[in-house]
This record gives sequence, C-alpha cells and structure tokens, in this order.
Amino acid sequence: MEATEKDILRGGQFLVKETKCEDVFTPEDFNEEQKMMRDSVIEFNDREIIPHKERFEAKDYALTEEVMRKAGDMGFLGVSVPEAYGGLGMGFVSTMIVCEYISSGTGSFSTAFGAHTGIGTMPITLYGTEEQKKKYVPKLATGEWFGAYALTEPGAGSDANSGKTTATLSEDGKSYKINGQKMWISNAGFCNLFIVFARIENDKNITGFIVEKDFNNGITLGEEEHKLGIHASSTRQVFFSDTVVPVENMLAGRGEGFKIAMNALNIGRIKLAAACLDSQRRITTTAVQYANERKQFNTPISDFGAIKLKLAEMATNCYAGESASYRAAKNIEDRIAMREAAGNSHQEAELKGVEEYAIECSILKVAVSEDVQNCADEGIQIFGGMGFSKDTPMEAAWRDARIARIYEGTNEINRMLSVGMLVKKAMKGHVDLLGPATAVQNELMGIPSFETPDYSELFAEEKEMIAKLKKVFLMVAGAAVQKFGPDLDGQQQLLLAASDILIEIYMAESTILRTEKNVKRFGEKSQETQIAMAKLYLYNAVSIVEKNGKESIISFAEGDEQRMMLMGLKRFVKYQNYPDIVDLRRAIAAKVKSENKYCF
Repeated sequence: MEATEKDILRGGQFLVKETKCEDVFTPEDFNEEQKMMRDSVIEFNDREIIPHKERFEAKDYALTEEVMRKAGDMGFLGVSVPEAYGGLGMGFVSTMIVCEYISSGTGSFSTAFGAHTGIGTMPITLYGTEEQKKKYVPKLATGEWFGAYALTEPGAGSDANSGKTTATLSEDGKSYKINGQKMWISNAGFCNLFIVFARIENDKNITGFIVEKDFNNGITLGEEEHKLGIHASSTRQVFFSDTVVPVENMLAGRGEGFKIAMNALNIGRIKLAAACLDSQRRITTTAVQYANERKQFNTPISDFGAIKLKLAEMATNCYAGESASYRAAKNIEDRIAMREAAGNSHQEAELKGVEEYAIECSILKVAVSEDVQNCADEGIQIFGGMGFSKDTPMEAAWRDARIARIYEGTNEINRMLSVGMLVKKAMKGHVDLLGPATAVQNELMGIPSFETPDYSELFAEEKEMIAKLKKVFLMVAGAAVQKFGPDLDGQQQLLLAASDILIEIYMAESTILRTEKNVKRFGEKSQETQIAMAKLYLYNAVSIVEKNGKESIISFAEGDEQRMMLMGLKRFVKYQNYPDIVDLRRAIAAKVKSENKYCF
C-alpha cells in the first residue's frame, strides 16, 4: 500500500504523537535487494580496504583514489544517483546501507566516499540544471571523475554564510571570476571538480558554482594537511585567483548557495550516522575477541564485571544507533515516494523529503558520532596498554572517530539546530507543541494519580517512561519559549541541555519500538538480549534527561515555578519498578562474549 501523508509522521512529530512499533522500519526489514547490496559492500570492504589499513594509516593517498575507482566500478558511488544519469537509482535506505558498510574499514576511505557521493555529487543531482546533470553526474556516478565541496574558509566555519570568497561577473556577462581561499577540503588532491560557494557583490547569501579543477585557471592547492586521524583522506586548502567559471555553471539561482549548503548537510548528517554504525560493530567485536583471549589472574578479562559493563554499553549504544538511523531513513524514503507520487520531480521530492526530517538528521549525527567515539575509547581501555599502541587497531579507530563530532556541522551546532528547528516547525504549525506543552503545565497543577498501573505487557512501563520523558521536554521547552521568546537562540547552554533530552527520547523510543516489533514477529525468546539492551538504553536515557532537565529548570525558573517544575521532573523520571541494571549488563555481556562478536 502506498504511504500517505496521514500515515507518515512529519519530522519532529515523534515528540507529540505516539508511534506504533509496526510503523517503524528496522534493519531486520531489509529486503532481498538490500541484503544483497549489503553483502556485496561487506565483501568489497573486507577485500579492498581492511587488509590495507596500514597503508591508509601511512598516508597512502594514491591508494584512497585507487579504491574509490574500484568502488565506482562496482556501482557503489552511484547508488543514490538516478538511472538517467548513470546511477543505480536505489532508495534512501539502500544508500544508507552502502554508506554504513563501506565506511568501517578506515575513516580515510569513509571520508573520501562520503565527501564524493554526498556533498560532492548530490548538490548537482538535486540542484543542477538538466545540462549540468547530463554533463557531470554520469562521470561522478561511475568514478570517472571525483567531486569535492569547497565551503569552509579560514574565517567561516560554523557560520557558513560568512565566507569572503567572491564571484564577479565579467563585462560580457558570460562568466564569473572567483577569488578566495577554502580550507579543509576533502578529496581536494584528486578531485576533478569542486562545488564552490562564493558571494556575488554584496548579496546577503552565498551562491554555489560547479568549478572544474584546472591548474591553468587560477587554481592552486596547499600541501596535504597533517591530521589527528583520517590520514589517507586528501585534505588541502584550495586557492582561487581570477578563476573563470562560465555563467551556466552557477548551481541553482543567485544567492541560493546557503540553501544548497544547508540541505546538503542535512543529508550528510544522517549518512554520517550510518558511516559510524559498522565501525562501532567492528570495534565492539574486536574488543570482545581480545577480552575473551586476554587472561589476568588466570581468568579471561571478559569474565570481570568492569569489562562486562563496558561491553554491554558498547553493544547497547550500537544497537540503539542502528534502530534510530534506519527508522529515520525509511521515513525519508517514504516521504520522497509520497512527494513523487504527488507529482514532484525526483529533485524536489528528495530535497523536501530530507528537509522534512532535518531534526532527526541532527539528532542522529550527534548521538551516533559520540557513541562511536565512546566505543573506541572503551575499546582502548579494554586492550589496556596494548590499546595505546599503533600495533593494535583501537588507536586508529579512536583517532578516526574523533572527526565525526566536528564535520557536517559540529555537535554543538547540531544540538542547538535540533531544538531551534523544532520550535520553528511549531511556529509554522507543522508540529503542535503548544497543545501538549499546555497539557503538561495543567498536569503539573493537578493532583497526581496514585493508582498502581498494570505493567504486565512487555515494555508497558518503558513506553510510559518514554511518554513521561516527552513531558519533561515539553515542560522545559514550553516554559523556555514563554520566557525568552525570540531571544531563545541566545540561550545556548539551555538549548544544549534541551537537545540532549530530545536526542535521548528519539534514540530510546527507536530502540524500544524496534525490539517490540521483532518480539512480535520472531518471539520473545529470540529477543531476550535485545529486550535487555532496550531497557538498559532507556535507563541511561532517563538519567541524562533528569540531569539536563534539572539544569535547565534551575537556569531560568525561580521561586514557586522552579519548585513546581522540579517536582514535575521528579515525577516524570521516576520508575514504578526500576530495572536491575547490573543484571541487564551481565546478560548483554554474556551474549556478546559467547558469540565472540557483536551479534545483533
């Protein structure tokens, strides 16, 4: 049955509407085509990337380019590109699968792949004219050419629209001259074209251009940057000096570059979450195998409670990341299909489909990038002294993971964006926050129920806890909007705290819904460990929500209002029956220990 607008929650509505487990997509829902694509990518990664990790770590840029060409030959660079332009024209979920499984061999290749297929190719696919698409996209889809994205400047990082690079129209009106400096440009060393953002005259917003790399046309490159991680990802400064670009190479309209940049980043954010997932899996598996082999005091260290705690948390966070990432990816895919069915072009449908879930894209980018970093950090700790050595895989994994919290917009920017975008959606009437927030305020004034609820069904209490965590967000955000109004943007610490509440709600709910769906179709016995992970993730989420809720309330409320909100918070984060967290962790660790890998 075709999905209709009624069936698909809009972006951000997860906060105010109940989602049934049947309505979420999970990795267990992959169809045969998606499973074949996944297996093909895993085989490619195991053959072409993982055996050569030492060469990538030794800054073998030529190897990165060579493997990118092989990925092009396999069709992996054109998964999301429409068939009309030489791609495979596969759906959004399939593009996530390819991105996920090709990215875990090394951060160097992951960055090259992501920069090319995402921000290097997608702006032309989604904003290009028919002529631009026919000229450039087939070359990019097959790996004959590679793309790069030139936005960041020495003075323009998070404030992407403040760039100083200029584009000046020639007297005959046939071309622009571009002058300026870009930095941190991934793939700069071996790309064939740049998506360049420059300002025309005193325009408020920047404009995008497709610029072919021609060293005889005023383009020079800086030396390769020496970086903490992603060693074999080519990262250079790019200088433009009177670089002539034909007017027909303007991307979209004049002054529309900021819009292109922001929408490309939305897609980049959810793809970055995908790119971190299989890395977490591999790190967890490597840590489990080491912990099973390494003996201290005549006992495998995997038998020690301190190690079990780490393995359980690593596996749980990975499982949660998978659950939330594919939930959002399918929402986007369904939204794109719905728009195409309504007559939108592929370009318009994909742009609007992704834009609709920009909040979820930011949530995933933050949550999964921080989880992969923590996973690698704990991996080093499990390896002990050996973890600090370049001879074991953990230190490279840790260094490569670190960049994920910075690119596609720093995690701080994404945290503030997620709440800011939600408030804007509420103002536009796309998400009703006011009604539910008012209901929570009224509930705080009322007398709480002292009835003992019936929690006999699986996840009955957990689902009620999720509903109560949503009330915490509505209570805090509602009061903050009332107090600060349009000045809320200036309350950055408050926004950061509110966003952590929002993130945990989405991640915990996604984990519970995936598990509930799988229990219904595969039986509870087969999902015992997954049930434990869903409960553990929620317990951790409740602690994070309580901390950030308290911090938020104390920061802007006082007197009776503060006392009432703190009492409400206490009520909303209280379990009727607290789960035995130590026991849950033991069960999860026992499963990964016996399987000798991440096995979910």
